[in-house]
Amino acid sequence: MHITAVYPGTFDPITCGHYDLIERAARFYDRLIIAVADNRNKTSLFTLNERVALAQQVTQRLNNVEVISFNGLLVDFVRQVDGQVLLRGLRAVSDFEYEFQLASMNRKLAPEVETMFMTPAEQYAFISSSLVREISALGGNVSEFVHPIVVEALSQK
Repeated sequence: MHITAVYPGTFDPITCGHYDLIERAARFYDRLIIAVADNRNKTSLFTLNERVALAQQVTQRLNNVEVISFNGLLVDFVRQVDGQVLLRGLRAVSDFEYEFQLASMNRKLAPEVETMFMTPAEQYAFISSSLVREISALGGNVSEFVHPIVVEALSQK
């Protein structure tokens, strides 16, 4: 059976924690789609096109990974791309309650789609896109938290 998994997020910016999950998940699924959300309720540092381009550059060596932007309901996007699995990352126990609610709602809306949770490697568990943006904006070194391509993009902002 051909299994497509969808890993959604805003990826503003894509971090080493995101990449860790992507690289490990890519080993288990025939096709892994990085679904970059066009979330108009959030103020993003990077435009949607910039976030897609950065994610594509960071994941370019992973042959079964695609980066696609979407807006609207996530389960509708998962159906559009014939996905069977919705992949979610959990950095800390505090993420679980919110993610559990999302998984339950998504199961109600799309019972044919399974939600799978993964945790990043321990060295990336504390990294969030918002912390990376803040550290970078204040002139801090974020090179151990993001790919060099992302470091350069942050310095341009």
